[in-house]
Amino acid sequence: MGIGFTQERLSDEHLARIRELARLARGDILKMTTLAGSGHPGGSMSSIDIYLVLYSCANVDPKNLEDPDRDRIVVSHGHTSPGVYAALGRLGFFDIDQAVATFRKTESIFEGHVERHVPGVEWSTGNLGQGLAAGCGFALAAKLTGKSYHTFVAMSDAEQAKGMVAEARRFAKKYGLTDLTVIVDYNHAQIDGRLEEVMPQNIKGGYRADGWKVLEADGHDFQSIYQALREAVHTEDAPVVILAETVMGKGVSFMEGNVAFHGKALSLEQYRRAMEELGLEDDLEVYRKMREEFRPSEPAKPGFPQPAVDPGESRTYGPEVQTDNRTAFGRALVDIANRNPDLPMAALDCDLAPSVKTDQLWREHPHRFFEAGVQEHSTAIIAGTLSVGGVLTFFADFGVFGVDETFNQHRLSDINGTNLKLVCTHLGLDVGEDGKTHQCTDYLGVLRNLFGFKIIIPADPNQTDRAIRYAARTSGNFFVGMGRSKVPVILDEEGEPLFGEGYEFEYGRVNVVREGEDGAVFAMGPMVHRAVRAWEMLKGQGVKVRVLNVPCPTDPDREAVRRAAETGLVVTYEDHHIDTGLGSSVALVLAEEGLSPKFVRMGIRTYGGSGKPDELFASQGLSPEDLVRTVIGALGRE
Repeated sequence: MGIGFTQERLSDEHLARIRELARLARGDILKMTTLAGSGHPGGSMSSIDIYLVLYSCANVDPKNLEDPDRDRIVVSHGHTSPGVYAALGRLGFFDIDQAVATFRKTESIFEGHVERHVPGVEWSTGNLGQGLAAGCGFALAAKLTGKSYHTFVAMSDAEQAKGMVAEARRFAKKYGLTDLTVIVDYNHAQIDGRLEEVMPQNIKGGYRADGWKVLEADGHDFQSIYQALREAVHTEDAPVVILAETVMGKGVSFMEGNVAFHGKALSLEQYRRAMEELGLEDDLEVYRKMREEFRPSEPAKPGFPQPAVDPGESRTYGPEVQTDNRTAFGRALVDIANRNPDLPMAALDCDLAPSVKTDQLWREHPHRFFEAGVQEHSTAIIAGTLSVGGVLTFFADFGVFGVDETFNQHRLSDINGTNLKLVCTHLGLDVGEDGKTHQCTDYLGVLRNLFGFKIIIPADPNQTDRAIRYAARTSGNFFVGMGRSKVPVILDEEGEPLFGEGYEFEYGRVNVVREGEDGAVFAMGPMVHRAVRAWEMLKGQGVKVRVLNVPCPTDPDREAVRRAAETGLVVTYEDHHIDTGLGSSVALVLAEEGLSPKFVRMGIRTYGGSGKPDELFASQGLSPEDLVRTVIGALGRE
């Protein structure tokens, strides 16, 4: 357990201890990077004194890693992993020899950038500029769950140039995240040279302008670092940044201030010279043998608290109702909030509340709504980290912003195994008059690259309602997508809501909307009601095709595809890029199952323009009439 920040000064004993640990840790950094033949020793050595003070004083305990009241420490410049591993290993979080010997080795937990499966690491990082947003998520989670822990974010100076950092600064100030401290390794060096030459920036002025308290420290003076951290922890009226002046490669004369060692390991000759300067044993061969003998074991997977959610009673919209799926989402969100009054819950918005329908929650539960403004990148990461702090978290946005613009952030959340509910409206040509810049027709192609996201594209308000409740109560990352326009309630052949009373959403299940044996049409989202209209026209011509709704287009029901193939004709009908959406998913199943019906794909072939949705669908050959002509032609009945 760290000593905390209650005492006025570090004791002589503590100073002596971490001074010796710093010497040993610098050796660890150079040994692991030299042995691996790669890594970032220079920045690790400028950050190591900060890490040792931070990890030895913060409320973190290697014997109780899952303590819900522990302080959260995020290392944003994840390339300084050698320094992080050296500090944690020397402080007893794991066997330091294993970190030195297996750094950057395949199947070792000690990867090139910090990963959260390493004991003591809270968040996998590496993409610079994201750590402060992650810190905001952890700090906001503390407020919503009633915890009193402090969140620390260690950062580099160069990454302060990123727009995400300024976004997160503003969010922290707006929402009073005063239990948040940033400490910057201010070594003035980055890969391409001096910070002031690569991209000049006023780091101090930027934080001050956004309402932060700015402190300064000597990043190689343990007492100075401690004093700054102590003042930050006891500051109650603003988040705090500490600018800790450091030297790249500190501790080895020929490395100090030399940017060449930012991302370059030492040669063996340089390594031996460094060991002499540090007064350390050259035992690299011992570690080399350990590396050769390394046998991986299954790493422990740290868990995150998952809130228990009562999804409440589903709403059923009758055939007389004309509404959009986004309104059904907004109402379901309020229902869940009403049903779970004590549940830590948050919906994050980027200046689109009336459009994405989070405004309903804003009005009725303002303490659960967080307006982040036009700051999608930081909001995506804040939402991801917030979701792992025991908070049911929704991030609602337009598709082009919530998917295309923020893919990298969702990828990082996916790597961290978050519990995010990403809801995007205004997908596809259905956006209409806003035009091609806002018509997100590639979201499946983008999101299918994430290994841990489940994707749901509901067909109508009833299925939307049930899908939202399903995602809320189910652990893991979910994307629920929908268009802009009002859509008719999907009815069965008796005129009753198909997804109404008695229907339960089941992930991956394909729904039979209409029966038929002359062919099968797979549709999703706003194309389902258009496929039903085409079915009716085809029926009038003596042709009956099976219409299938695919709400989970990247995980289609294989049995449904096999049964469809038996009709001899399979058509995919989608409001999405023709090569990366539903057609690709169905084609893959057909190929893997060895099925060979006649197969026709209908989808988006180019960017759309501005116009009414139905006109845009017709311009892309996707109207119900186009579907009828496609089916008739494929059957040879023209």
